[in-house]
Amino acid sequence: MSSLDVSQRVCALVPGLQHWLENAFFAVRAVDAASPRDRDDRRVLLASEIAHATHRDILINLIDGAPSLVPAANGLPARVAFGLEDMGFAFALIAELARPDVIPAVGDSASARLMTLAGRVARSDATVLIQGDTGTGKEGMARFLHAQSGRISRDFIAVNCAALPETMMEAMLFGHKKGSFTGAANASEGLFLAADGGTLFLDEIAELPLALQAKLLRALQEGEVLPVGATHPVPVNVRVIAACNRNLADECAAGRFREDLYWRLNVMPLELRPLAERPGDIAAIAAAMLLRHQDLAKDAFVWPTPQALAKLEDHAWPGNARELGNVLQRALVLRDGARIDADDLHLAAAPQPVRRSAPILVPDEPIRLRDVARMSKLEAIRLALRETDGHRAAAARKLGISERTLRYRLAEMRELAAA
Repeated sequence: MSSLDVSQRVCALVPGLQHWLENAFFAVRAVDAASPRDRDDRRVLLASEIAHATHRDILINLIDGAPSLVPAANGLPARVAFGLEDMGFAFALIAELARPDVIPAVGDSASARLMTLAGRVARSDATVLIQGDTGTGKEGMARFLHAQSGRISRDFIAVNCAALPETMMEAMLFGHKKGSFTGAANASEGLFLAADGGTLFLDEIAELPLALQAKLLRALQEGEVLPVGATHPVPVNVRVIAACNRNLADECAAGRFREDLYWRLNVMPLELRPLAERPGDIAAIAAAMLLRHQDLAKDAFVWPTPQALAKLEDHAWPGNARELGNVLQRALVLRDGARIDADDLHLAAAPQPVRRSAPILVPDEPIRLRDVARMSKLEAIRLALRETDGHRAAAARKLGISERTLRYRLAEMRELAAA
């Protein structure tokens, strides 16, 4: 949790700001603007208290009329002016201006509680499993855990398991000796040894093949890795944080993920809820993205109207923060006025899978529910391949799975056809 001082006059003028900042994971302290301070302290002051401000502070001014943001420059602090109707987004903007890079943008009380829990988890060396839908901020949470841990001075290495070439997965994770396979002209230490002393973030952990899952289990249990072509294991001191956008317990039940590895990873589970279930985060993330997508050295900051903010908070966000970022970036480019209005926000509905009725067959033997689910998935794959003219990458995108998972399913279909 980051600390932030707010002047007593600010607390009196806008009493809701302190509560908003606490939900944004700040430890807020009300202070006299003229009181002594440490050199690195940051304060939120009234514009009339500028005589007590440094370039790190944020000055606020309650006005009638259009809101504005003047970024810190030339030794002067940032200045935020707003009226009562824009107060909600102004609070999010103030929090974003003060937010350290290692802390995710949050504004919902439930998210603040999760961040508090994550801060306690970070201080241990326990393995963490982060689960949540795509776009809910799993990598941001992993970076926060690393930054709050005793390993902050060492490397944080993030790897998307779905993006690793299947034939090179083992060598890339655990390293290899020179000449251990065709093309291995030089030795490589691998990602585990590269992260020695630090943190290794394994995103999309469910995409690892079962054979490699067994080797990962041994690395976690024994604290050592065996590079490809080596005869002796190499000790490694790494904290592993794994993430998955599917329920790993369900993957274990389906036989696609090792149960022993699941329990080894699930020491400290953290569940990230969909964005629609944490509406307080929407303004916070919107403020962060609008600041990121605008060059304030060239143009004035573009504010959303209260109606636009209300429309954002009412949307279901099937794509979570990624979808929110896309919507805001489009609105910045295509808006008609000086501000982002509700009509500038083009919100798409969640893509719906095509459903076609299939003939009902009466089997000779009783049907197990697991077999029904499997056959339904295989039929969906056949349909996707037909609609994409056999293009595997397009079919995988249509199904919402990786190409590796699609190859696994196709192999299963071939085995069933041969049986």
